[in-house]
Amino acid sequence: MPLRLGLFGDSLAVGVGAARAEDTPGPSLVAALARAGVEAVHRVHAVSGARSAALPGQVAAAGDWPQVAVVVVGANDLTHLVPVARAAGDLGTAVAALRAVGAEVVLVPVPDLSAVAHVPPALRDLVRAAVTTLRAAQVAAAAPLGARVVDTSAVSARSAADAALFSADRFHPSSAGYRALVDVVAPVVLDAARAVLDAA
Repeated sequence: MPLRLGLFGDSLAVGVGAARAEDTPGPSLVAALARAGVEAVHRVHAVSGARSAALPGQVAAAGDWPQVAVVVVGANDLTHLVPVARAAGDLGTAVAALRAVGAEVVLVPVPDLSAVAHVPPALRDLVRAAVTTLRAAQVAAAAPLGARVVDTSAVSARSAADAALFSADRFHPSSAGYRALVDVVAPVVLDAARAVLDAA
């Protein structure tokens, strides 16, 4: 039976901005797993524009289907000034629910919004500090529950230096941007997938 991969969170998990469906995270991660010898299928439970408060509902709707869950969230919490403790608490609730049905969880923390072109240079340090604070809270909420955390620092650095990693809206990743993201997410997803297969 193929491994069941679920994607939760916001537009980054959906793949908004990619030029082709196959460039979005779901199909890209399935392809990466296939190259490693792991057959997988995926479902996208994420919704563009979602904040962390939407995660528990997404997880409840998925039931016990996902064996590996990739959670990508945080950007909309920042842009809507959601209190850090509330956002992290909602994330922790969702991760706990996924773990309760036996899913391995991979957290992709909030992206570095200071790299977005719309952010004025004078505000970039402030935005970067807000990102750092939310990321730390996300990790503190999810890691003790057994979530694996993806280090996206290399992608953040590349995004700040290469406009081609953004789509035409200059906010969401382009197909190239998603490839850069999947390059760092896929090894962690593979590790989670092997944990599932080893336990079967």
